[in-house]
Amino acid sequence: MDLRSLSPDYSVSPQISVEDVPALSEAGIKLVICNRPDSEVPPSHQAEAIGAAVRDAGLRFEVLPLTHQTMTPENVARQAELVASAGGAVLAYCASGTRCSVVWALGQAATRSADDILADVSAAGYQLEGLRPTLEQLHQDGDA
Repeated sequence: MDLRSLSPDYSVSPQISVEDVPALSEAGIKLVICNRPDSEVPPSHQAEAIGAAVRDAGLRFEVLPLTHQTMTPENVARQAELVASAGGAVLAYCASGTRCSVVWALGQAATRSADDILADVSAAGYQLEGLRPTLEQLHQDGDA
């Protein structure tokens, strides 16, 4: 398992498995968010299987599948709401962690500069420089 912190309470990772769940609990994760559509993985790694293991471990599990087409303002807001309501550390996962990083970055843009956001995701190993124009626009809109 490859947890990468973007902030003190938000980490991302590539696809997790049922076997990873005990380590998530030990790491202090309170909420796991699945951002990967079930159509991308076999049944053993779909949301139902992972969610059952996460809930059995006493953690909260939410599903918000994201693709390029579903990376909408409403889904960005929903992810931010889930994180805000977590009551502790959050792990969001997808195929590589990139989608989880993108949705987080977009959710931060109204209140943080593109430079700061991109530095955080870069430190975690994700290169999202292509998002800079969108982040800058969202930041300007947030200041309005």
